[in-house]
Amino acid sequence: MSETLERPVQLPRQCSFDAADWAILSRFWYPVALCRDIGTAPTAAVLLDETLVIYRAGDEIVVAQDLCPHRGVPLSLGSGNGESIACAYHGFRFGQAGRCVKVPAHPSSAIPGKLHLKTFPVRERYGLVWTCLAGETAHDVPEMPHWYEPGYQQITCPSIDIAGFAGRQVEGFLDVAHFAFVHTDTFADPENPVVPPYMPRRTEAGFEVEYRSSVGNYPIGVEGRAPEGFEWLRHFRTSLPFTATLEIHFPDEGRLVIMNAASPVSARKTRMFAPICRNFDQDIPVEAVYEFNRRVFEEDRLLVEAQKPECLPLDPTLEAHIMADRSSIAYRKGLRDLGLSRFFIA
Repeated sequence: MSETLERPVQLPRQCSFDAADWAILSRFWYPVALCRDIGTAPTAAVLLDETLVIYRAGDEIVVAQDLCPHRGVPLSLGSGNGESIACAYHGFRFGQAGRCVKVPAHPSSAIPGKLHLKTFPVRERYGLVWTCLAGETAHDVPEMPHWYEPGYQQITCPSIDIAGFAGRQVEGFLDVAHFAFVHTDTFADPENPVVPPYMPRRTEAGFEVEYRSSVGNYPIGVEGRAPEGFEWLRHFRTSLPFTATLEIHFPDEGRLVIMNAASPVSARKTRMFAPICRNFDQDIPVEAVYEFNRRVFEEDRLLVEAQKPECLPLDPTLEAHIMADRSSIAYRKGLRDLGLSRFFIA
C-alpha cells in the first residue's frame, strides 16, 4: 500500500519492530493518555517505541518527542504551568505547537527554529488523547458507536498495561469461544460454551461481526434482569490494526458499547484503553464500572501475556483453527492485507 507521509520514516531508538512494519503501523491513530490525566505537569508516554511527552499549553494538548533539542534530556523530567513546560536541565520552555518560547540563559536573543520540538498531531476523542506518528494521514481515529448521542453516559476507564503484543490482545477481545473458560468470575456461564455460527463482514476500516447467543452480560450475582430465552446480540466492529468496539444489546433497548483501543507501546508491551458508553444503569458509580471493567480485562491479560509465539502468526498454516475462530481469521487476514510482514510470524 502506498501513502505519502508528511515526514520521512525515522525509526525510534531501540525499535522493536521491523522497519517496514513500523512504517505501516505509524500511519494509524492510537491513544496515548486519558485527557483528564493531562494537567500542568508533563506526562510521559511511549508509542511504537517512540518516547513522547504530553502537556497542556492553554486550551491545547501537545504531543511531542520526549527529548529536549538542546542536550537531549527527557522533557517529562521537567515541570509545567499549564501554558508551557520547562526542561529540567537548562530551563528551556516550550509552549503551543511545541515551540521554544524561552531560553533563560539568553532571554533577549532570538530563538532558533532548531530549538522547537518535534510534534505529532492530536485528536481528543472519547476522553482520550490520540496521536499519529506519521503525521496527518488518510486514516482517522476509529469511530465509537453512540458516544456522542443524547441519553448515553460516557465513561473513560483507566488504562491497563499488558506485557504482550497489541495484536494478541485485540484478537482476544474479538474471541467469543473463551467466555465460558476465562470470564466465569465476571459474567460468563461455564455450562454454556457453545458458539453459534456467525460470519464476519468486511468494512472500510476492517470488518464487523454480529454474534447472537444465550450467554448473558450481566455481572455474576445479578439475576432476573433478562427475560427467559433472551437472545444476546454482540456487535463487534474492528478498525485495523489495533482497535475494536463491542456493542452489546441488553433487554429493553439497553445498549452498552466498549472500545478496546490497544496502543502498542512496543512489540512486547501494550497499553489498553477502554472508553465505555451506555444508555442504562447510569446511577451506578463510575468507580464500580472501572472495577468491573478492570476485572474482565485482567482475566484476559493473564492469558495474552502467556501466549506463544508472543507476536501474532499471520501465516494461517502456523496454528490450528476451528469455526469459532472466524473473527480471528478475518483479523489476521486484515493485518496481512495492510502489508504487515514477517515480524508477525516470528
